[in-house]
Amino acid sequence: MSAIASPHRQHAAAGREQEACSIQSRRRSRRMVSIFLVLVLMLCDGAAINASFTGVYAWNIAEIHADGLSLPDRLQDIWLVIVLLNVAFAGSFCAYGLYALRRGASRVDEAYKVFSAVSLATVLALVINTLLPTFHHEQVPVTIPILVLMWITTILSTITLRLGYRRVVHYLRRHNIDTRRVLIVGARAPGLAVWRTIRRTPELGYRVQGFLSDVYPVGSYVEGLPVLGRIVRLERVVRATRADEVLIALSKRSQSELIEVVSRADDQAITIKVYPDTFQLITDNEISVGDISGLPLVSVKNAALSNPLNRLLKRSLDVIFSSVLLVFASPVMLLIALLVKLDSPGPVFFLQERVGLDGRPFAMMKFRTMRTDAEAGGPGWTVQNDPRVTRLGRYLRRYSIDELPQFINVLLGEMSVVGPRPEQPRWVERFSQQIPRYMRRHKEKAGITGWAQVNGLRGDTSIEERTRYDLYYIENWTLLFDVKIILRTAADVVFGKQENAY
Repeated sequence: MSAIASPHRQHAAAGREQEACSIQSRRRSRRMVSIFLVLVLMLCDGAAINASFTGVYAWNIAEIHADGLSLPDRLQDIWLVIVLLNVAFAGSFCAYGLYALRRGASRVDEAYKVFSAVSLATVLALVINTLLPTFHHEQVPVTIPILVLMWITTILSTITLRLGYRRVVHYLRRHNIDTRRVLIVGARAPGLAVWRTIRRTPELGYRVQGFLSDVYPVGSYVEGLPVLGRIVRLERVVRATRADEVLIALSKRSQSELIEVVSRADDQAITIKVYPDTFQLITDNEISVGDISGLPLVSVKNAALSNPLNRLLKRSLDVIFSSVLLVFASPVMLLIALLVKLDSPGPVFFLQERVGLDGRPFAMMKFRTMRTDAEAGGPGWTVQNDPRVTRLGRYLRRYSIDELPQFINVLLGEMSVVGPRPEQPRWVERFSQQIPRYMRRHKEKAGITGWAQVNGLRGDTSIEERTRYDLYYIENWTLLFDVKIILRTAADVVFGKQENAY
């Protein structure tokens, strides 16, 4: 009997693996499109800003000379002002969230943000230009009327280019580029309101797969959209439809019922939004308000790293930090490799399968710190005074030196410098069944260090507590947060304050 059933199990496992690879490939493609669109938008803004400032200045150069003013003698001083101008504008635009790429955002709201960002950046540019002589550089002369004209021209040109950009993106979405698969939870009045809004605005790029409802029979149609399942089956329907977003539009539900619905899809790598009929039930500070063409929605714990610009910033930090560290640490790593070889028989490096972004396995690298027969009885959890650890390995683990090769994993894109620590597949499978929202950790890349680790949660410590710290990091990520964790990790290593490092 087992001989008959075995091929079926193998076929099912292969099917699940193939489906997982397809989902991961689609998500990678979607991320690449998002990053490309952000870069194009930044280029549009850069073109508008530089053309406005240099164009207005060149047009009025005669007036500047007439006022007895002249350009700096050194060309590098002019280029320095241009570079600092662009930095000021880029920082201001990022601060105002102008690269978040929110679907259906109001044109009026966007124009107001552009007005505010350009105004702030113009003031910053003026201050920077004024301070240049303090640092032995000539400032570029400018009069107040010309500065005001630059400011107005930049606002108008930026808004105009952004309107053109928006039209191009809407065209792409109508032709199935930069689209999102969506499920609507609830098929009564709130759910129908969401569906009607999406149906009449195809430029949003939403491809609604169907409703989940406890009112209408599964398989029936409501205003042309199928009912795919009961609400309790949300997680299964998300996987079956490969949904990217879930829009919850339920009426007359208690807070606990709403939270239960959210939790059914919380472990999936998707965005969850709630229609305002239940908005008043959510009162914490972990939500953000958005809209779909005037239909207000609430994003429930939408990770900061879902923003392509934030992912680009984090990846840049990973590449720069890892490259510099590996260059300077290479002599030390060669010495450690020699000591490992002399200390005990076996290979220098230890490769172990771990689970990373979107549940994908990868081979994590470490200097070998245990005997070669350490996993003869199967992979085990490392505990204090573990007899499997070698003499040198105990020292390497105490100061986390054994993890230096993982910066190669970072350069390969399999890990990040900061993020949730990766676990072996067997532990991931067990923890995902025991700990709510555990799989949400895998929405981001695994890290060499993390918020849980700098708070002493490593080694044989509470997985539930670690998960809470990991989720806090994912949901509150900033570049400064990463830098803070890196500095705390470095200080703990230098001063030997790492807790539970064994």
